Amino acid sequence: MKRTNPGHFSRRGILQLLGAGSAAAVSPPWGFPAGGDPVNPKSGTASSCWEALEIGDVAAHEWRKTLAWWQEAKFGMFIHWGPCSLASVEISWPIMRPEPQWGITQDEYVNLYRRFNPVKYDPSSWVELAKAAGQRYMVFTTKHHDGFCMFDSSFTDYKITNSPYKKDVVAMLAEACHKGNMPLGFYYSPPDMHHPGFRDTSKLASENWHGQPARPEWPLYLHYMELQLRELLCHYGPAVVVWFDGLDHQEKYDGYHFVRMIRETSPGTLVNNRIGVPGDFETPEQWVPKRIPVKGVRIEGTNPNEANTLPSGLPSAEDLKSWETCMTINDTWAYNSHDRKFKSTQDLIRTLVDVASKGGNFILNVGPDPEGLIQPEFQDRLRGIGEWLKVNGDSIYGTGYGP
Repeated sequence: MKRTNPGHFSRRGILQLLGAGSAAAVSPPWGFPAGGDPVNPKSGTASSCWEALEIGDVAAHEWRKTLAWWQEAKFGMFIHWGPCSLASVEISWPIMRPEPQWGITQDEYVNLYRRFNPVKYDPSSWVELAKAAGQRYMVFTTKHHDGFCMFDSSFTDYKITNSPYKKDVVAMLAEACHKGNMPLGFYYSPPDMHHPGFRDTSKLASENWHGQPARPEWPLYLHYMELQLRELLCHYGPAVVVWFDGLDHQEKYDGYHFVRMIRETSPGTLVNNRIGVPGDFETPEQWVPKRIPVKGVRIEGTNPNEANTLPSGLPSAEDLKSWETCMTINDTWAYNSHDRKFKSTQDLIRTLVDVASKGGNFILNVGPDPEGLIQPEFQDRLRGIGEWLKVNGDSIYGTGYGP
């Protein structure tokens, strides 16, 4: 398919596209235009936000509406998926920090996409599963650190549409979420092992995976990031969140520029705190803070010690910082048939309760298999959580924090 030229949109049309004036509550924070096609990645309607927007009170209203909805939603689905599922290895890290357990070389890893053909991928079944689990939003890995794009980006050949599958899985998921009224967010990795502007790709990724911002090519990489983010927001949205994962020394990404661009392009989209600027919410990974997160204390990774400076007691509503714990059901983010260390349904429910009691959100990951199926062990646990929420959901959704 060829991209259509951006059409002209009136201010009223832009507000309709962004869902201004639609109900917040626990329903999605935007409304889809009747008869429209906001998730067709090549449609003129979806591309309208390439044009400049007048930002002001309208943008602030959209942002507040989404944040209020997100704080009430409490429970979401994270999805880490890509060609790495063919090898049952973690996504990206086997080429960044090679370990004998993965049993794969960088050359083998980066060429997995040439065999990737998830013929059983049915995004509507993913949406159904998330709803059955009581999850109120989904976040999908559009590009992880390996640089492989799960969407049909115009700015790289290292993408899903050049695999045997050929279809744009992000467009398909966005369409399914649109039809199922399920808010969708996009995980996007600032690190990129494949792009020669991010690092000298003549070397192994394990030698320079932190990136090389002192090289003259670095501004070209930042421009590449901006082009792809605009693609996602304009051709696949609306997006409830852009979930960055900047790893270390995030100042090199000029986060202020990217957050400003996102605010201008899609005012109703939230941004997490992993691109070097505070963001809309904190992101503890694989753990739950023992105290309630507050403004001024940065939490963004796998180290629980980050939360040691949190004050005890109950913070004021003004001091409370929005936050979201991301967690896996086993020990791996991507599909790994060898990882059988599944958390029990009971433990996952207890984590959800713990998170909600401290005013946070819980986003629980699934890693689909090479055919596009979510494994039965994940499905059983998610549906079990959903059954519990049918009875006890009032104690989770829309709740605040407590002692």
